[in-house]
Amino acid sequence: MNIPGELRYTSSHEWIRTEADGTVSVGITDHAQEVLGDLVFIQLPELNKQVKATQECAVVESVKAAADVYAPVSGEVIAINTSLEDHPDLVNQDAYEAWLFKIKCSDSSQLSTLLDAAGYQASVDEGH
Repeated sequence: MNIPGELRYTSSHEWIRTEADGTVSVGITDHAQEVLGDLVFIQLPELNKQVKATQECAVVESVKAAADVYAPVSGEVIAINTSLEDHPDLVNQDAYEAWLFKIKCSDSSQLSTLLDAAGYQASVDEGH
C-alpha cells in the first residue's frame, strides 16, 4: 500500500495535498481504491459549493460498492476533475495523481487536525 509522506489523510480514506496557492486537492487513497476495486462512476461535487469538514460531498462507485467521499476541510469547491467523469479508472491507475476536487479552505487550521502518513497507516491497520 502506497502512503506518500508529504500528504495528509483522513480516517475515511481521503488524501489532501496543500497546493502552492493555499488551496487543497482532495482524492481517495490507494488503500480505498484497492478495497473498492475497479471504479466505474464518480459523482463530483458542484463547483462553487460550500462544504463543511466531514460532510459528504462526492461519491465513488465500483463494480463492488459505492462509497461517499467527505470534505476534509471546510471551504469552497473551486475545481473539479472533470476528466474522471469519463475515466473513473484513472483513480485506480494512480490514486495520488487523480484528484477529485479542490477546496479553498475557510479555516486552514483544520489542516493540522488531519492524519500524517504514519497516523493514516495506523488507522488502516486498526481496520478503519
